[in-house]
Amino acid sequence: MNARLQQARIARGWSQERLVREIERHARQNLLDVASTASLRVYVSEWENGRRTLSKRYAALLRALLGMTDAELLGERAKPDPSASAGGYDELLSCIDSARNVSMTMVTTFMDQTELLRTMDRQMGAVSLVDQMSGHLATLEDALTFAVLPGTRRPVARALAGAATLAAWQALDVGAVQRAWRHYELGKRAAQEAEEPMYLAHAMAEQAYVLCEAGRSEMALALVRDAQRTGGQHLSPRLRAWLFAAEAELCARAAKPEDCRRALDMATECLPAGQEARDPDMLSIFLNAGHLTRWRGHVLALLGDDDAVNSLYNALDTMDPTFVRASSGLRVDLATAHLARAEYAQAEEHLRQARLTVSRTGSVRYRRRIEQLSQRL
Repeated sequence: MNARLQQARIARGWSQERLVREIERHARQNLLDVASTASLRVYVSEWENGRRTLSKRYAALLRALLGMTDAELLGERAKPDPSASAGGYDELLSCIDSARNVSMTMVTTFMDQTELLRTMDRQMGAVSLVDQMSGHLATLEDALTFAVLPGTRRPVARALAGAATLAAWQALDVGAVQRAWRHYELGKRAAQEAEEPMYLAHAMAEQAYVLCEAGRSEMALALVRDAQRTGGQHLSPRLRAWLFAAEAELCARAAKPEDCRRALDMATECLPAGQEARDPDMLSIFLNAGHLTRWRGHVLALLGDDDAVNSLYNALDTMDPTFVRASSGLRVDLATAHLARAEYAQAEEHLRQARLTVSRTGSVRYRRRIEQLSQRL
């Protein structure tokens, strides 16, 4: 039985019939040939009960629809060991020589690719990027695996740290929590090798969200505070503000309102003035006064604070339209805040808007929050 496929389908709230329709829609959009509707219904049932093996063609299509890797769809496959075959030393040395030729221009290209994937993720969601992200990480891992000298390894490790952390956040968004955890561990190891405490602190703090969503809010809070200590004096002001905002959110989830408000105040104090959101020293960080207002509203909504509504509507007025997935979260937060005030009609309208954007991005994470709130209406 292919429990992985069934679990991914259910996590999105799709019936088998809905999955068939999504396969057909994706095929039409990408000019792909697929079986008839009747045949697809049989295929989906047989894939899930183990009576039919997924072909490469349909596996690729399902990866794009569900945001899963081959390993998650079909089970882990061992990577070939270059030194295990006949003539393995020649192949190994060829890989080492190729890695030695990695230049700063190539590292810049790697980071540009990460930036492109980050932009696509922000605007479209993570589901359709699983193949691109997996290939990008594999290329960077190979470059680091076969690089020998520190002068080559450190720049590649830095690029890998940024890419792995992005891949982890994408995996968390599509509900692949084990993949997310492993990518965070990869990002932390790469940041340590690159001797980049900012990258390490950021990966640790984002990894705390995996723990929090697994129900370990106290452990998550301890990890984000450890990330602050790990970064120490190396943190940029914007990243420091981001870490305090993350601490505030985890304090709210751990039912520590006083600590939460104190961390929010520290985030405001540390945040650089002006409209610029991008941290030049940490490209994955977007945070300005508008973003922090939205984050503050989210945190206050978790606390059930009446001030959440004003903060969230202020954030909605200034929301960057390219942050499509973030807009889902903002709508969910507004629904949460209105529910705390027993304003059910407003909450229902924001949940309706959130469902529309979630259907575009395929976010399992936000879909779960929408379902939880819908049960309270």
